[in-house]
Amino acid sequence: MTAVLAPPGPRPRLRRDRRRWVWGAGAVAVVVWSLAGAGLFSGPVVNPAGLRQFGRFASAALSPALDAEFLAVLGRATLVTVAYAASGTALALVLGALGAGVVARTTWGRRRTGWTAARGLLALPRGLHEAVWGLLLVNVLGLDPWVGVLAIGIPYGAITAKVFADLLDEVPRGSYEALLAAGAGRATASLYGLLPPAAGGLLSYSFYRLECAVRSAVVLGLIGAGGLGYQLALSFASLRWDEVWTAVFALAALCALADVGGRAVRRRVADPRPAGEDRPSRDRLLTTAVLGSVALVAWSWWYLALTPATLTSAGTLEQLSYVLGAAWPPATDGDLLGAIASAAVDTLQMSVIAIALATAGAVLLSGLAARRPGAGPGRWALGVATRWAFLVPRAVPPPVWALVLLFVLLPGVLPGALALGVYTLGVLGRLVAEATEELDSRPRDALRAAGASPLGGWLYGVLPVLSGPVLALGLYRWEVAIRDTVLVGLLGAGGIGVLLSGAIAAFDWPAVTTVLAAIVLVTLVVDLVGERARTALR
Repeated sequence: MTAVLAPPGPRPRLRRDRRRWVWGAGAVAVVVWSLAGAGLFSGPVVNPAGLRQFGRFASAALSPALDAEFLAVLGRATLVTVAYAASGTALALVLGALGAGVVARTTWGRRRTGWTAARGLLALPRGLHEAVWGLLLVNVLGLDPWVGVLAIGIPYGAITAKVFADLLDEVPRGSYEALLAAGAGRATASLYGLLPPAAGGLLSYSFYRLECAVRSAVVLGLIGAGGLGYQLALSFASLRWDEVWTAVFALAALCALADVGGRAVRRRVADPRPAGEDRPSRDRLLTTAVLGSVALVAWSWWYLALTPATLTSAGTLEQLSYVLGAAWPPATDGDLLGAIASAAVDTLQMSVIAIALATAGAVLLSGLAARRPGAGPGRWALGVATRWAFLVPRAVPPPVWALVLLFVLLPGVLPGALALGVYTLGVLGRLVAEATEELDSRPRDALRAAGASPLGGWLYGVLPVLSGPVLALGLYRWEVAIRDTVLVGLLGAGGIGVLLSGAIAAFDWPAVTTVLAAIVLVTLVVDLVGERARTALR
């Protein structure tokens, strides 16, 4: 009997490719729309009168201020920045560890509604930038050091809870289910069945949070919390460009130290030392890092003179009650809602331009920044220079870049967008370079052996494989850029942050509530679009 072959089914690959083309065309259209909204095609955007001042700023990089008095001031400011970062990270990890049990799928089992509601509770603290939390907390706590610690700890705690929960949900569940079957409770089963195999990832992410907290502490300094950011803002306001560059180099050195330390810990976690014959050997690097971090947190608590009684004092509770009472119900007048809608469009366009610029720059420079085993001295030096070139943009907060660009650009969306693009390029360039290092080098080596040029080997042997990680990283940074647009707007560079800054300055708490709700809504929309795009492009 002759077998009858079934007709071929639909080709999911073609459908997937079609979806990718649709998303790609949509992305190009959104970028063009954003550039048009920024005024790039409708008139002049350059301010020729500011070119001379920009030249003075740039030339001062060759002669930074090195007098002993100013260096002593920067040294004390650096200690403040490190103290805020350490204490804020410690609080975030405590909140994240407690919250992870609440938002993990393991906790809720099949009760998806409860899990969705728990995850939704993280939207508010996670959707607001640390600078926004800082401005809100100043109105409750005044200029107490707790403002900087809580401004880092609250949003980072919500983010950490989500990441910790995802890490716990992804580990093998055999031990956990065996403990449940033996009669253990969910908490006990999670502690002994899920925590040990997830410990490496939890530790690695904790040190990554510390790196990010250093940058956040600098940002908080721009709004008056002290530290390196505050000194940078003072020098910039007084047009002392030599002092500005000294502060920038100090920021770069501090961020480099945090990056190198965190990277060493994460690499050791990913590639642990081999176990001994009887029991695993203790890793001195990880032990030193953990003990050193604990000591750093204890020192920062002492250095900032943090007093828990401040948070529960009668004055604090009275002011908190007043602010919450004044902020409800939110303002709903038509003029405010119209202004929010217009500012939200500016915010979205700003983030799109920033991420398009950063992604393109990261792809073009990733081949130079990536480490290549066996590379010659010239190639090695070029790679080091490119990696350092990525460090300075991400060490300087976006508002500072916006102020610099306002020398040569007219006010509007474009300076803020380019400032965010420069900052994001520093972050995304490093991530894409690391992704390039992890790719299989054999296709490129084969093309080079066949006579292809270095550029040809990269275009045909690296770029096609790199496109997937680049898109994933770019979409992730787009979600972060939305939050950063609010920071740029707080200092007058456009977007929804301008409305928030004005409402807080006028103590218009109903309007503040409405603007905050709009910020969270825009952040959630971008998160959902990014998630759909990642799903379609896989």
